[in-house]
Amino acid sequence: MRTASLVLGIIGGVFGLIAALLAMFVGGVGSALQDSSGHTVAGLGLAAFFIAVVGIVGGAVAPKYPRMAALLELVAGIAGFVAVSLFWILSGPLFLIGALLAFLGRKPKFADATSTMTGVPAS
Repeated sequence: MRTASLVLGIIGGVFGLIAALLAMFVGGVGSALQDSSGHTVAGLGLAAFFIAVVGIVGGAVAPKYPRMAALLELVAGIAGFVAVSLFWILSGPLFLIGALLAFLGRKPKFADATSTMTGVPAS
């Protein structure tokens, strides 16, 4: 599950970078045409660029630190929708599924609950 989280995080991040560049392009065109919200869209596209990088980092650390990966990918998935909404339609689900897989793929704190209660290691 950790490997799947790694792959989904990286693929989601690449799509997120593309979405951020598209949002910045649309904002730039809007600014060139002197639309009042062009600068805002370009700024949110820049924010989405950094959010995509956070998602890529989350995917990259998934094999070693699955809880941190789950947190980073979850934040990237939600924050991207807030920043650029429909541009994030490919990246968001990939990050959210990757976060779920990273969280479910973590090692349990105790290998066997009965061995910790009785003090006798499980055979």
